[in-house]
Amino acid sequence: MHENMKQDQRDFASGFEISTTVDLRIMETTDLHVHLHPYDYYADCPNPDLGLSRLSELVDIARQQVPNSLLFDNGDFLQGTPVGDFFAYDSSATRGDPHPVMEAMNALRYDAITLGNHEFNYGLDFLKQSIAQAKFPVVSANILSHQGGVPLSDRHLVPPYQLLRRTVTDRAGRAHPICIGVIGVAPPQITVWEHQALRGHIQTRDMVEAVRAWVPQMREAGADLVILLAHSGIGPIRHTENMENAVIPLAMIDGVDLILSGHSHQLFPSRAFADIPGVDIERGTVCGKPTVMSGFFGSHLGLIDLKLVRSGGSWDVLDAAVSTRSLREAARRFVPSEPEQRRAPLDSPKVRKIVERAHQAVLESIRQPIGKTKTPINSFFVYLGQSAATGVVAQAQQEFVARHLKGTEFEHLPLLSAVSPSKAGGLAGARNFTDIAAGVLTLRSLADLYIYPNRVAATRLTGAELCLWLERAASAYNQVHPDIAEQYLMDSGFPGYNFEIIYGLNYEIDLSVPARYSPSGEEIHPDVSRIRRVTWHDQPLDLDAEFVLCTNSFRANGAGGFAGTGSDRIVFEHSAITRDILRDFVAERAHVDVTAQTPFKLQPVAGASAILRTSVAAHAHLDMVSDFAPEVLGVDQRGFMRLKVTL
Repeated sequence: MHENMKQDQRDFASGFEISTTVDLRIMETTDLHVHLHPYDYYADCPNPDLGLSRLSELVDIARQQVPNSLLFDNGDFLQGTPVGDFFAYDSSATRGDPHPVMEAMNALRYDAITLGNHEFNYGLDFLKQSIAQAKFPVVSANILSHQGGVPLSDRHLVPPYQLLRRTVTDRAGRAHPICIGVIGVAPPQITVWEHQALRGHIQTRDMVEAVRAWVPQMREAGADLVILLAHSGIGPIRHTENMENAVIPLAMIDGVDLILSGHSHQLFPSRAFADIPGVDIERGTVCGKPTVMSGFFGSHLGLIDLKLVRSGGSWDVLDAAVSTRSLREAARRFVPSEPEQRRAPLDSPKVRKIVERAHQAVLESIRQPIGKTKTPINSFFVYLGQSAATGVVAQAQQEFVARHLKGTEFEHLPLLSAVSPSKAGGLAGARNFTDIAAGVLTLRSLADLYIYPNRVAATRLTGAELCLWLERAASAYNQVHPDIAEQYLMDSGFPGYNFEIIYGLNYEIDLSVPARYSPSGEEIHPDVSRIRRVTWHDQPLDLDAEFVLCTNSFRANGAGGFAGTGSDRIVFEHSAITRDILRDFVAERAHVDVTAQTPFKLQPVAGASAILRTSVAAHAHLDMVSDFAPEVLGVDQRGFMRLKVTL
């Protein structure tokens, strides 16, 4: 099956009776991020459009429709909600009790999974303890305990691949053996992003190099079909060493039959990938290989439906159909018939029982009161320069770092604080905004303010590097042209967690010029600058002066490609996670009182207006951006409120 779905195979197969045909369904979940229950823990309310508990119902239906089915997960399952934090930090799970994610996956009878980058957020010991509970293979070919001279001499954290020997039934009811090889990879940047926790313990190898080396061995060992679990998105066409989103180069590897992808929290097939050479969104293929990416948080189930024929002891792919089923739509569209319901055992009740236990324990924990706020805290208008959500985090981490730098050689350097919004819409959807009402602050509130288990860190850099840092962040915006109405303000491909705001400076952003950097961090206009009038203490920023910048371990170690980062630039690291620092910051005060005004403002663009996609809940707070003359244009198909603003 090295050359899938070619016409000569169809011609070859046309001579076979239909009874020799085997229907094989491959199912994918990806980027679950501990979304088990259909619940938004940050808003403390149900959300029926996500969660493995509800997705398990779609898995049941999919299995009933095609009995020859296999289920895989593509990584990032351990971290992402207060559920993940609770079982990593606050519960008996740290003493060896079952982790609800692994329990639920066991109940759903997953066939194999791979590791994503967020599996390492809680440290290596917790990851090992968690995956030891799996009753299915865990594979990864490029996450290593020791890197050898060549891939085949590497020592791996988990096996690089697994051969699944299954029996499938053809359309006439006859049984046939098949050997399915499963190999996994994840972004090699894991060792950068989690440097503080993993240094010296884990190494990584380029994903393409690893897969290219191991697939021939899988074939030699008897794999009839090779499935690649690539915790990686669809990115550049040309392979470069250690690239993060490598699905296209991976699809070019001979011997890979189909790809389950993820990491970028997108859907494939979809219009988002139209007009990319080698990508066919109608057939759902990348370089001719069937490929699926099933969103995030358990929002979708990915399906690749294969028609196979066996001849001379080998299997050939006749055809493949690629699709995704969303929780919002699929449950009412794909209802099994009564005979199917009677015949097939259901896994979803077991999953619901496991998930409900974890859900109730987490709710009790996150509803504990910590402090109070006199004013609402939200991120609805962070891109317009109004966000108390980022201000609270900036102040908390700056106070923490300042205390720990006392008595060190860095005590007398100016101290600044960099923060990006944890939740600001984007690919995660219209619910993805911080929204905390005035009044009592709970642990849930703190999780809403800062969703990642990052640790606090600080880096030393110059004024010139600070300006480049801000340029990188300012590439979040589209270019806005004078005298044109209703231009979309934000680049939809830019992740909000890279929109860094530096507190302690004051600066302006000129959107009339193009971005210096691409969303992925590539410098595309090196002579262009959007950042204007940068001041420190009301004086022009000295480009040669040195500063200490508070940030998090993820950013300080180089994630996102910001200037002045990397392990050699770090002057302070601490084991405390940012959310714990926030908790102490809030608990020490009678009430939190932080202004929504950020350190930047957008420069006017003559005659221009722009459209900001924000939460429907922002309607009650439009007075925050009255200077922009906001006008509500309605709600789009994804649930975002479209807000027209005058620039």
